[in-house]
Formats: sequence, C-alpha cells, structure tokens
Amino acid sequence: MTRIFLAILLWMVTFFTNIFAQSVQNYSLSGTIDSDNVNQLEINLFNSENKLIKTEVVDQNGKFTFNDLASGNYNLKISKNGTEAYQSLVTVNENVILSSISLNEKAIEGVTITKTKPYIERQDGKMILNVENSLAATGNSAFEVLEKAPGVKVDSNDNISMRGKTNLLVQIDGKNTPMTGTDLANYLRGIPSSTVEKIEFITNPSSKYDAAGTSIINVKLKKDQRKGTNGSLSTSVGTGKYIKNNNSFSINHRNKKVNLFANYSFAYREFYNKLLLDRSFYDNGNFRQAYVQDNFLKMNFRNHIAKVGMDYYANDKNILGFSVGLVSNRFDPTSNNETLILDSHYNPAGTSNTKSNNRDHWKNVSVNVNHKYKIDSLGSELTTDLDYINYSNTSMQKFTTRNFDISGSENASPYILNGDLDGNLNIYSAKSDLTKVFSYDLKLETGVKTSFVKADNDLQFFNASSGILVNDEAKSNHFIYEENINAVYGNLIKNWEKFKVNVGLRIENTNVTGNQITTGQVSKKHYTQLFPSAVFSYDFNDKNSLELNFSRRITRPTYKQLNPFKFYLDLTTYQAGNPDLNPQTTMSYEMTYSFSNKYFATLSYSKTRNNITDVLKPVYENGKPVIVQAVENLATVSYYGLNLIAPIRVTKWWDMNNSANFYYGSYTGNISDTAIKNQGNFTFDLNSINSFKIGNGYSAELSGNYKAREVYAYMFLKPMWSVNIGAQKKFRNNSTLKFSFNDIFLKSNPEAKNIYSGYVENFIVRRDTRVVTLSYTYNFGSGKSGQPRKTGGADDLKQRAGN
Repeated sequence: MTRIFLAILLWMVTFFTNIFAQSVQNYSLSGTIDSDNVNQLEINLFNSENKLIKTEVVDQNGKFTFNDLASGNYNLKISKNGTEAYQSLVTVNENVILSSISLNEKAIEGVTITKTKPYIERQDGKMILNVENSLAATGNSAFEVLEKAPGVKVDSNDNISMRGKTNLLVQIDGKNTPMTGTDLANYLRGIPSSTVEKIEFITNPSSKYDAAGTSIINVKLKKDQRKGTNGSLSTSVGTGKYIKNNNSFSINHRNKKVNLFANYSFAYREFYNKLLLDRSFYDNGNFRQAYVQDNFLKMNFRNHIAKVGMDYYANDKNILGFSVGLVSNRFDPTSNNETLILDSHYNPAGTSNTKSNNRDHWKNVSVNVNHKYKIDSLGSELTTDLDYINYSNTSMQKFTTRNFDISGSENASPYILNGDLDGNLNIYSAKSDLTKVFSYDLKLETGVKTSFVKADNDLQFFNASSGILVNDEAKSNHFIYEENINAVYGNLIKNWEKFKVNVGLRIENTNVTGNQITTGQVSKKHYTQLFPSAVFSYDFNDKNSLELNFSRRITRPTYKQLNPFKFYLDLTTYQAGNPDLNPQTTMSYEMTYSFSNKYFATLSYSKTRNNITDVLKPVYENGKPVIVQAVENLATVSYYGLNLIAPIRVTKWWDMNNSANFYYGSYTGNISDTAIKNQGNFTFDLNSINSFKIGNGYSAELSGNYKAREVYAYMFLKPMWSVNIGAQKKFRNNSTLKFSFNDIFLKSNPEAKNIYSGYVENFIVRRDTRVVTLSYTYNFGSGKSGQPRKTGGADDLKQRAGN
C-alpha cells in the first residue's frame, strides 16, 4: 500500500511539472561582447529579486544567449576573471537582441574587491557563525567551536542544547550525523575546524525540511566551486594538557561539463575528561550512603575523513552527480575511577578503584546519486536523491575493579568485566523535490520521500575474574530495530511589494519494529502526523522589517535510546535505553525585527510534549546503589526567549560582533519518583567577538562569552565564561599563519547539581579547553566562481543512528 501511495505521488509531481512547464511563455535574450579575451568572461543573469537565474559563457566570437526566459525584468552582469566588468537592467517581454557590449579592459585589470563576513550574521531565518573568519577557532575541532557558540551549552554527558532546547538535529552539510550525546561529541571532535566554513542555527525550519529535531544545527564544510583547478592545504599543532594536530587537503577541478572534487582530513587529538562527583543516596528522606568519586578519562582520537565526487553537466537542463564518503575514527579511551564510600553516618566505609581499557573503532560509508533537471530559467527544477549509508562500530571493553576496606586491605580478588560490543546500521533513502516558479512573486515547493532503516546491536559481557570468560546474561543484550518513514510536503511562497508569505504542510507516516532477541520481546508502533509551518514577513521600508513564523516538529528517539542494553562506564554507573520511549513534539513561534539587515531582535516561544530527557536513576544491585543514566519522557517543557544580534564598527580598524540570549525554560513532569512543576529560571548568555585590522596583512581578535546560571529540569548549572585571543598574518602567496589561545582562564567547564527525591549529585567537569595553537593554510589555483548545489536525501535519519 505504501509503495502504491508513493507511486501515485511521484506521478502527480511529474504530471504537474509538465502542466506548469507548458503554462509559461518563454523568450530569449542574446548579445555580443566586444573583448579580446572572451575565454575569461562569464555572463550571469539575475531576476528582479537579485537571485541568480542562469550562467552562460560566450563563444569564440563573443556571442551568448539565454533561452526559456519568462516575461519580466532582469539584471545582466558580466565578469572577467571573477571581477564584475559590466551590468545592465533588461526588460524581457519578447525575444531581445542587445547591441554590441564594449568592456573597458584596462579598467578591470587588477581590480580586487574584498568584504569580510561578520563572525555572526542572520540570513533567511538562520543565525550563522562564519567559522573560517574566526581566529579563536584556529586548531580547534568542530565540537569545540560549537560549544563556544552563542546560546549553546554542553553538559557533563556531552549533550548539546541551544537556548534551553535539547534534542537538536545536528547535520554535516545538510546530512544528519549518526550519533547523540558522547558519541556525537566524539565524532565532532574528530573534524578539524580548518575544514569548517560556517555553522547554521535554524530554529524554525519550514515544511521542506525533515520534521525531526526541535531545531537544526548544520555544520557546513568548506567547498571550492570555482572553475579551473583549486585547492588548499592546512595543518595545525596545539597543546593544552595534551597534544592536538589537525591536517586537511582539498582539491577541486571544474570545467564546462564536469566538476570533480576530493577532500581528506586527518586529526590526531589527545583529550581528557576529569569528572569529580559527590553522590548522596537517600531512603525516605534519610541519608543512606555516599560515593565521592574522582574519574579521569583520556582518549586519543585518530580520525580519517575522506570524500570524492563528481557533477556532470550533461546539458543546460540536466546535472548528474554522485559522491562517496568514508569515515574511520579510532580511539582508545582509558580511565581511572577512585571511589570513597561513606556510610549512613558519613564515616569512611571503604574505597574502590576501577580501571578501564577500551578499543573503539567507528566506520561510516555513504553513497549518494543525484539528478537535477532545470525546468525553466526562472529557477523551476526537479531534483532526485538516492542514498545508502552504513554505520558500524566495534568496542572492546575491559573493567578491572578492586575493593578495599578502611585500612586499605583488598577485600577480595579483583572483579574483571569484559565487553564485546558490535553495532551495524543500514539506511536506504529516496526523495524527489519539485520547485516550480510561476513568476518572480509566486513559487511552489513539493516533494516525496521514503526511507528504510535497520539497526542491529549485539552487546556481550563476560565475567573474567576467574581467568575464564563466563557470559554475563544480565548484562548482555541483542536488539534489532527496523523503521520505515514515508513523507510528502508542500510549500507555497507568495511575494508582494512589501509582504511575503511562505506556508507549508508536511505529512509523515512512521512504522517501527523493535525486536529484543535476548528476551524475545517484540514491540511495534505505527503513526501518521501533520507538521504545518508558516513564515510571514513585511518590509516597512529599506531598513526596517518584521518576520513571524511557526512550525511543528518531532523528535524520534535514537536507535540507541530505544535499546534497553546496559553500557557500563564503571561498576557504579551504566547507561540504559528505554524501548517504551515516545517521540516528542514541539510547537515553536518566533517574531524577528530587523534593522538594516544588520541588527536583529527575535522573540520566541515553544512548547514540547513528552520531552525526551536524560535523567539519573538510582537503583540497587546486590544491595549496593548504582546510578543509571537513563532516558525518559518529561511531560512538558515551555520555552520563552529573546535573542539579540548587534554588530558595531567601533573604528575603521575595530569591529565588534555582539549577541545576547535571554530565556526562561519551564519543566513539568515526574521522573524517578521526583515530581516537578514549572521548574526553571530566567537565564542568559552573552557573546562578543572583537576583530582588529593592524595592517600589512596582520589582524587580531579578542573574544569572550558568559553563560549565566541555568535550571534544566532536575539539573542546576553554575555560570561559565571564557576569554580567547588570536592573531594572523596573510602572505602574498595565498597562505595564512594563525595563532590562538583559547579559554585563557580555564572557566568554560560545567559545574552543576542534580536533585532527585532519593538522590543528590554534585559534579565538576574539567576538559582540555585551555589550548595554544599555531596553524598554517596554503591555497592554490585560481578560477571563476561557480554555483554549488546541495545533494543528499537521508536528512532525517542519521542523527538517530546511535552506536
């Protein structure tokens, strides 16, 4: 039935495409350019909204032609070697032949116009961090850049939240990442910041986007779409407590028919996480026992990321492309846990020590095949994406625990627990999107998508205390998860002189099956939901505008969160999934005022039901308290916020980018026998980046941020802040030398308290954030600008993959 439904939808898209294509009268625009160097010329045609319609090159006689143009006003621009040499407004209501165009060859030789993007800007409802322009990002990983971003917080378990919202959708180049929590953090730590162009924060995506996630964070990697052969080399070395090294190489070759690209990066980073815990257990309000723990975890990442691909421009209307991506991430975490046990009278009752040695290897292979058909010169197009993605991981774990009495004598033989964890995930996805532009003021977007997912996680634990491996059935687990999601959407965009409307609706049908092989338990869920969205914007004049938008979103549990296995961190702490976890849904509303497209103020409100929340649950095993890091549905979360962006030019040589987030989160629910109602607080974070142009290729940067105290459900986070400095020198050979010193005062690590009815925990996290880095980048090649295009159709799946 599902396949018949999708076949009908695809037939409707094709049918209406043909009808729409026949409904518009098309004309041509042609001309001749008088130039001695016609092979260096490029002609671009823009519509009245200054959107690029088409790019042409001239023949050997200087002639060019634009076909299939609808009636309207256009802006014709001619560039030589990437520098604009001519522009003219042209009205097309019949076939137009322009008179000969003469260029002033001398006037355009050697002209270079540069404009530095601000570190923080807002475009089309998105807040954008231009990472490549930040000196403080030098030598960092993508994760370290993200955790310093305005409004972003990272807790002790590496869970990312933005302006109080959790369960975000994190993407790399529009494709969802395969992990959450610590797994996601470790993946992002392997991506060098030198490969990142910018990070987009999309708080209210339209119906064209997959409905997953409360908001979207999209990490966009650098690309080079210029014609000719171009590339870059980058290397950096830094040190905090441990060494960090990032290296990347990219190359791109483009001619009229083919665009070939390849990139590779390797990162070796040593990282540590020191976690100090004070854990108190209560029984009916009476103190029962406490653990005072000192955990030290060290990891050495060896991360390889490679991607190759090609775009083939078959003709003016058809583009075929494919890409293959490979990721290999090896890391060998070792940890040492020292625990002091206090009895019911707060007296020392003994100590324990747990050492772990793990060998982890994560692999990812992704294949994308895509096709783009240009229906007309107004921007109408039909795109199709086919994706296959595989994620696999292996983890060999060994925990050795020794217990000592108060005198320091060992109580018994060491307890040794070995783990053999294997995971495999396959994703198949197909989607087709139609954009039909009726005129410069009316556009329709519609499309269909289907995806199939199978996750297989087999976790085996063995008691090796006697020297013989004995299967521990209480800890071992085998879980298979299968999912099918079918979606259809439509967006209608209408422009008036000052008013613009974008309304849409997305329908998603979800079918899931969870098979607990170990216990024989099988669970199935089927549901269909609607996801409306709308954007209303009004331009009062050239400087003042107002935008209202809303959207409904869904966050489905990750495959790991649904798997009820036990993943041990030490013998007093383990993670456990929840097969009964329900998806959460969020309604979000925003109002944004813009002045000069430079200063922005955004009021926002959202309400989430069945919020997927990480919690701590005390349980007793063999009479001893153990903490379970679990995931539960919290009844409701309400969020109220004000976001301000205010760049200031202090002098000609001093630019300041400022942002501030003020928000209040309210949490209601009952988890681990602890009821809360409207618990939360007013909080804020401030961010400022100061850029200084010194001259002769030198520049410097001073940045700082402050994040105030925050109440997140059962967690009470203390304030955090950091100060960073940087400097750079640009050389004439297209190379750049950068220096940075991040978190100078080591104040950006979280400290917090978790409070439940039977459990109170205080924790302090220390990470390797105070780092000095030196980097060098060399760019080679030259060519004309081209137009990059986005491919990939598995956008709602990979975030939930879990390892």
